Amino acid sequence: MNIRKKLFGDRAFYRMVLTVTVPIMIQNGITNFVGLLDNIMVGRIGTEQMSGIAIVNQLLMVFNLAIFGALSGVGIFSAQFFGCRNHKGVQHTLRFKIYVGLGILVLGTVILMAGGEQLIQMYLHGEGNEQALQATLGYGREYLWVMLAGLPPFVLEEIYASTLREGGETKLPMIAGVVAVLVNLALNYVLIFGKLGFPELGVVGAAIATVISRYVQMAVVIAWTHRNPEKMPFIVGAYREWKVPGQLSWNIVSKGTPLMLNEILWSAGMAIMTQCYSTRGLDAVAALNISTVISNLFNVVFVAMGSAVSIIVGQLLGAGKMEEAKDTDRKLIAFAVMSSVGMGAVVAMTAQLFPQLYNTSGEVKHLAAALLRVAALCMPVFAFLHTTYFTLRSGGKTIITFLFDSVFLWCVSIPVAYVLSRHTTMAIAALYLSCQMLDLIKCVIGFVLVKKGVWLNNIVAD
Repeated sequence: MNIRKKLFGDRAFYRMVLTVTVPIMIQNGITNFVGLLDNIMVGRIGTEQMSGIAIVNQLLMVFNLAIFGALSGVGIFSAQFFGCRNHKGVQHTLRFKIYVGLGILVLGTVILMAGGEQLIQMYLHGEGNEQALQATLGYGREYLWVMLAGLPPFVLEEIYASTLREGGETKLPMIAGVVAVLVNLALNYVLIFGKLGFPELGVVGAAIATVISRYVQMAVVIAWTHRNPEKMPFIVGAYREWKVPGQLSWNIVSKGTPLMLNEILWSAGMAIMTQCYSTRGLDAVAALNISTVISNLFNVVFVAMGSAVSIIVGQLLGAGKMEEAKDTDRKLIAFAVMSSVGMGAVVAMTAQLFPQLYNTSGEVKHLAAALLRVAALCMPVFAFLHTTYFTLRSGGKTIITFLFDSVFLWCVSIPVAYVLSRHTTMAIAALYLSCQMLDLIKCVIGFVLVKKGVWLNNIVAD
């Protein structure tokens, strides 16, 4: 009975949690579903096209997570400022987000423009013939150049949307995301296959559709925020000045830099992990892309629960309600893990079905199904790690999260993946499973840190 009280909440608790998480789940779910349909559409025109896009998206993920990390580093202050109703503080964090977002935008654009082709080539080796490799490179290059135009709206939308979510407004970013993905889906159909009088643009059409949808999403979020000052009072006078107090800037940098570096190093590390898997050939790259897109559709549960921890627990910490924060966090972690057990079971049972939607070889479909089963097995592990990570982060323990996440990846996971991929003949599914299971070590570390309560900290108290 005591364990039940510790791990399970009452109806009011789950009603509150679902109020926060459901909009995030819907937004992420629709985004990932449309991403799946997008992936299938491109997959219908060929394996090389699909692989080229998959490689570029792996590279763009490094940029995306750099933005997420930088904004999240500022966001732990925003959430706590919202918790103590300090609208001036929220204004300062919004301005800081703009500065850091534009800085990453300029740097990321320069890197991708100058070295994009060389980065794509890192993934092109193994069993594919030279013609297939060159075709994949060409498709990837075409896709990347168009996608660069989508980076500015992505950054601005995330600056606003992240601030809204930190204030508890999760419905509007969801609505904006739904509108964007519907636009993306419609334009994908028209531009990829050349419908309604438009030319058949293939991978370029997919990129154009994504870029346009990002501008639509940005416009919806920004327009709503400025038109609803009664709901978001921080926006009133937010740009009358651009100064951010020196002490707050230092606090954000000291707490947020490890978080930003963590996201950059983690995403770069995942790109290297994928490069290790790519040594098994283009079939492995295509299969991993299929399994990742499909599993992401089911990962929305624990991803949303991580956001719930960041928002709900962050606001409780900002309000000084430490015991309530501890109790809420424990129940959120339990909810995330149990939900992911169910999601994993669904993925495992349907693993053979989804790859059949792709116009690719039987070998790629077989490999994708095997990788999906591995992903299903790992979902509860990832759910625990994700919510644990956000627990530590909500209390400003960004150095610990840096060690917990990126240092482990670079010091343990990558060396193991490198050795196994280069010095063994291990099949891709076994290689993938071996590397993912290393995260069980992190589970033990995360459990100890959360249980000790090192994260119970109000970082905006005067």
